[in-house]
Amino acid sequence: MKIKCFGISRDITGADEVEIDISSNGISVSKLKSELLESYPGLSMVSQFFIAINHEYGGKNDIIRNDDEIAIIPPVSGG
Repeated sequence: MKIKCFGISRDITGADEVEIDISSNGISVSKLKSELLESYPGLSMVSQFFIAINHEYGGKNDIIRNDDEIAIIPPVSGG
């Protein structure tokens, strides 16, 4: 599964997209976050990041499928 990276998540991963292998049954948002933190420990520096599924924020128990469009959304700050 390809995951798009934006903002600081792109800086931490060093890529516009990263790939994570998931089962054909899909993966929950919370499990995906754990896998991302395992693969990219630097993401732990981001106090909280969100996972978008098909352009909408995913809840921790939402299931992601291989054909979904996924993005790491860092917290927004500024004025």
